[in-house]
Amino acid sequence: MKRTLLKTGDGSYTLHIAEWDEQYHSKHGAIAEALHVFIKEGLYYWTAKNDTQKLSILEIGFGTGLNAFLSLLEAEKNPFQIDYTGIEAYPLEIDEINKLNYTSLLNTAEENFRALHQCSWEEKTTIAKNFNLTKHKRFFSEITANNDFNIIYFDAFGIRVQPELWTEVIFASMYKALKPNGILVTYAANGNARRAMQAVGFTVERLPGPPGKKEMLRATKV
Repeated sequence: MKRTLLKTGDGSYTLHIAEWDEQYHSKHGAIAEALHVFIKEGLYYWTAKNDTQKLSILEIGFGTGLNAFLSLLEAEKNPFQIDYTGIEAYPLEIDEINKLNYTSLLNTAEENFRALHQCSWEEKTTIAKNFNLTKHKRFFSEITANNDFNIIYFDAFGIRVQPELWTEVIFASMYKALKPNGILVTYAANGNARRAMQAVGFTVERLPGPPGKKEMLRATKV
């Protein structure tokens, strides 16, 4: 499946899949979307409501590594200790990764961003003092985690192109993977996805979305 570089509204790059007319991130701003959905409404929301700064994050769709990288940067600025797990069935090629401009726009060194992609799959790696990463090359349907994570970044491709990723079956495995009071955040606000989350036990909130999108969803395991 061919992927081409696309500059988004905030100047950051994403990858475009012409076959699906779909991007890895919002065309209105890759970094802006990730900061709003996953960092603000996910990471900072959870840490504000919990006494511990030690947390575990599962990302559904590791992709370009942007969400992981932004989480790492927050761990470097705060007393967070993050164990991060990324799930990706189709990892990017190194030449695609090298074209991304996140480090220059964020005014940070490339070393840790490259380490996210260069570290081995299927084993835990310490990327920075407060950030460990484990990457699994597998399909989302193969996730068997049970009561392991505080936060899920649900960043799968949209329901228009991969509806099978937004079903009760998938969200039941997400619910099982979370610890009590854990949260799932996603850029999506589709009604079918919201109802699937609610059907498996999640309490779901509609929240203001990132640039270019009216709403997003946050689901809590109660």
